[in-house]
Amino acid sequence: MSEAVLSLRNVERTYVSGGEDLNVLRGINLDLKPGEIVGLIGPSGSGKSTLLHIAGLLEPPDAGEVTLAGIDAVNANDDMRTALRRNFVGFVYQFHHLLPEFDALENVTLPRLIHGELRHKAMPEAQRLLTALGLGERLTHRPAELSGGEQQRVAIARAFANSPKLILADEPTGNLDPATSEAVFDSFRRAARDEGAAALVATHNIALSERMDRVLTLENGKLVSFQAPV
Repeated sequence: MSEAVLSLRNVERTYVSGGEDLNVLRGINLDLKPGEIVGLIGPSGSGKSTLLHIAGLLEPPDAGEVTLAGIDAVNANDDMRTALRRNFVGFVYQFHHLLPEFDALENVTLPRLIHGELRHKAMPEAQRLLTALGLGERLTHRPAELSGGEQQRVAIARAFANSPKLILADEPTGNLDPATSEAVFDSFRRAARDEGAAALVATHNIALSERMDRVLTLENGKLVSFQAPV
């Protein structure tokens, strides 16, 4: 059996709200395997985004273990956590957050340049990702010249730019109409399969969640159900 890309053990997260403790996550246990696409559903405010932030090393848990690519992320120093996030994690959000002054190819190339790769090596890989997502004819278009679905596919390509082992997506189709949402999710799922990345996808879209490998429900700070899609 493949080693888990992401492993959470007894993860706890509490915030103080109005002078009272709010237990957002309580004893979370989760393993994601390479190539696995897992849906995360739950009511608004149930802690889905907090769970993604902890999984992506954007904030620490109050207690518990977070292991990414076999490395203990909780006890790592800030530099190591930053390196783990940069080398192993890709993020997709509800809004694409593309740089408006750059075209599609440049937006996807940029993460590899930041990573230290030379432009003449980074651009072909960015072009490959965009072409695989159906944007081979839109490489030189800036975000304002792309449809909402095309912009989100560029954001997906950007998330995969550094060949991450883990993709974390927070409502990646939440800003799209139903038909476009399905098309974009198909692109996302295909990219995850092709690149061999594990993916954890927070969504309110039950129809999309049922097309994933399995579905987790987060409620009252706990993963209260674990089900395969019908």
